Amino acid sequence: MELSSAPLVGIALAIGSAAALAVGNLLQARGVRAMEAGAARGVDGSKAMNLVRNHIWLLGAVLLGAAVLLQMGSLAFAPLMVVQPIGVAALVFTALLTAIFAKRLPSRAVVWAIAVCVIGVAGFVTVAALVSTQQAITAGQLIDVLIVLAVVLLTTAIVWIFGRHRRTPPVTWVLLGGIYSAFVATLGKTVILRVQSALQGGGLKWDVENLLTIGCIIGIGIAGFLSIYFVQRAHAANRPEVVIAGLTVVDPAIAVVLGIGILGEASSAPLWAFFAFAAAGAVAIGGVFALSSAESRKE
Repeated sequence: MELSSAPLVGIALAIGSAAALAVGNLLQARGVRAMEAGAARGVDGSKAMNLVRNHIWLLGAVLLGAAVLLQMGSLAFAPLMVVQPIGVAALVFTALLTAIFAKRLPSRAVVWAIAVCVIGVAGFVTVAALVSTQQAITAGQLIDVLIVLAVVLLTTAIVWIFGRHRRTPPVTWVLLGGIYSAFVATLGKTVILRVQSALQGGGLKWDVENLLTIGCIIGIGIAGFLSIYFVQRAHAANRPEVVIAGLTVVDPAIAVVLGIGILGEASSAPLWAFFAFAAAGAVAIGGVFALSSAESRKE
């Protein structure tokens, strides 16, 4: 059963989510660095409590919460593979806001990289809006998503245990934050589609399939907590631009793969669309890395 879709509404909400994500991450990065500076000066209290007392960090947390709500709203109106790549716009907003706060115009390299990002994402989203569909999620698909999440959790635990006595590369926290953020979006999409399908079919019923839906909600909580934790670790070890760049590459990439491979959002897409996806995705990712490189050269 194909469910109703309103891609333009979903795209608009996704852009709003990207803007809130950009501002929220910038504020949280400032809060985390202020907390680290306080700890270096010998300020009393745990790191967590010092963060909670930091008004800038709290405002960033509120904006990140708003970003999640807007993202879930966008997923209610459009397929995952349409709205999730728009998260790359957060990197664009971050670069522009950084330039405004620094009171200097972005360099030519930054402007060029932003343009490449916009072109790549616009191409991907346009094709996805034309060929993607929303289908009711089966019990088998729910189980597949939860199994993949369980494998990722187990892999993370193994890497954590065997690597706890070694220096962790700073980018690792960025990658982990993006991975679990993608699962929040994917699991959120499955729950939304299940609820929409149930309402069209006469209402929610307490059966095995809906127990799986509850399992997805629990998975959202676990993935969401881990994403927040790893993003905070990423802010402590990386510049905000690097954190956003990593999140906006890893999160959409994994979410789109799950959307195509498990949720079947491109099941009816013609062959040319997959080549277009690959080309547009490569352009957008190239723009992200170009922007990250341009930002690094400015320092």
